[in-house]
Amino acid sequence: MLSSNFQSLGLVALAGLARAATVSYNFDITWVWAAPDGYGRPVVGVNNQWPCPTIEANVGDTLVVTLTNKLGNQTTGIHWHGINQVSTEEMDGPSGVNQCSVAPDSTITYQFVVDVAGTYWYHSHNMGQYPDGLRGPMIVRDPNDPNKSKYDEEVIISVTDWYHNESLVLVRNMLQPSNTEFKPPIPVGLLVNEGQGSHINFEAGKNYRIRLINFSALANALIHFGSHTMHVIMNDASMIKEQSADMIRIAAAQRYDFIIQAGKNENSNFPFLISLDINRDMHNPNLGPLQWPFNYTGYLVMDSSKALDAIDIVQKWNPVDDSHFKAYDGAGPYENYDKLIKLDFQFCLDENNYPRACFNNVTYISQKVPTLYTAVTTGDDNTNPEIYGEVNPFVVDDGDVVQIVVNNLDAAAHPFHLHGHHFQVLARADSQAGSWSGKDTGYASTPPKRDTVTVNGGSHAVLRFKADNPGVWLFHCHIEWHVEMGLTATIIEGPSKLKGFSIPDDFINACKVQNIPYQGNAAGNTQNYTDTTGFITVPPTTYDGSMYIASSGSGSKVKREAEEKKVKFGMLGVGKFE
Repeated sequence: MLSSNFQSLGLVALAGLARAATVSYNFDITWVWAAPDGYGRPVVGVNNQWPCPTIEANVGDTLVVTLTNKLGNQTTGIHWHGINQVSTEEMDGPSGVNQCSVAPDSTITYQFVVDVAGTYWYHSHNMGQYPDGLRGPMIVRDPNDPNKSKYDEEVIISVTDWYHNESLVLVRNMLQPSNTEFKPPIPVGLLVNEGQGSHINFEAGKNYRIRLINFSALANALIHFGSHTMHVIMNDASMIKEQSADMIRIAAAQRYDFIIQAGKNENSNFPFLISLDINRDMHNPNLGPLQWPFNYTGYLVMDSSKALDAIDIVQKWNPVDDSHFKAYDGAGPYENYDKLIKLDFQFCLDENNYPRACFNNVTYISQKVPTLYTAVTTGDDNTNPEIYGEVNPFVVDDGDVVQIVVNNLDAAAHPFHLHGHHFQVLARADSQAGSWSGKDTGYASTPPKRDTVTVNGGSHAVLRFKADNPGVWLFHCHIEWHVEMGLTATIIEGPSKLKGFSIPDDFINACKVQNIPYQGNAAGNTQNYTDTTGFITVPPTTYDGSMYIASSGSGSKVKREAEEKKVKFGMLGVGKFE
């Protein structure tokens, strides 16, 4: 039986350093009516507001977020993107992996230490839900940041693609046998700061740190500040040696921190340009004309009395190659890897001819028991990948150096994200360079570290990390539509250290209220862990997304509490509040 091991850390005074604190938030997850581009639709917000709030803390703080699901008709949960969750793997947030989803009127409390400063974000990791709005910036500051003296002020800019239909409808339309070209939903627009825009007050002689975050479900974004150079200091909350850039391309889920400088003699208002990149691969002209149909012009405002009417024109997008960034600490590649995980990605069809996405010809299928809960309750059998079911499991030992090779057999570029670690980007080959040769040569001498990397179309990337954080960690494409198509692998790291790990009672209760098993193998078998009876081996042909379906003990009916409370909107994103 799992038991609670959930302790409040309180305030810890550190002599000579900033005081580490407990930073608390109460999040009621609620429906909100919003029209960020002028088109009204329901979105998932926090405390009856949207955009969702920014979480702020200092490095070393304990973050406590109490989440209560008030959606009525959907389950939910939050992933803390980029936080490695050292020793708190149960707090990572993906539903069906590190926890059960949270049913309506249920509450759980996330608690973990934010141990590395940087720019992060939080978002639902629950069945395609975050494109509907449950996402927000998460900033962890360091009073001793070595870059602190380089800037006077800081600004957050979020960019995202946007859709008028809710995710459930979009994914249902995508997961049809008629979708023989594996087309994802295409956005209808670009939002900057969730539609609020971004004009930056710009004062002569000052330097500004920009924290740029991409919330997209699909698209990359490109940014250019006209005559002002971007001095990049971090990628994905990992410090790099300062790198000048004229243009940046930011993929879904990535973050960049950079500094722009206001000249001492400047007195104009300067436009900057953000373009949503929905090209399959902007570097491959054979895929047709390049298209940037959605653009946003913001301004560095030095004189608010002057008109904001200039535009920033980019003749050709040629962003800096982020794979050539250098780690701030000067560290070289981890040597002599112990485990190779080679993942060949391509689209595929399941047994019912529904479009899926596959690693090594296998699509991810969520199981009955969250994978972490299987790892902590199956004793010595937790080293056997067979007990985890169709979740693309890879078992690595504690202390291993792991090399992940992604061979992208698709023509489009895709961003891949690893939970629980920042990996080294040893190599990221150019578009159409082909698959990895198998030779470990010519790698970067000081590889950048990050948690999300773009792998170019028809090409490959080589990544390494050290398995020093036991847990269950996903590796997946961060195009949310491809996650729903199954483009995910699971890393079972250091299983010998996971046996008997305690899960908080409120997380277990989240399973109980939905009659979800929380012990045993993937099917909840507790007598014989290698008994595969009840494993889910074929993806369901009906996609219910995050919809709350009451347990069999409640009659197996879909609970629509939102309607009962007269929150009048339906599955198509059409309706209104009364």
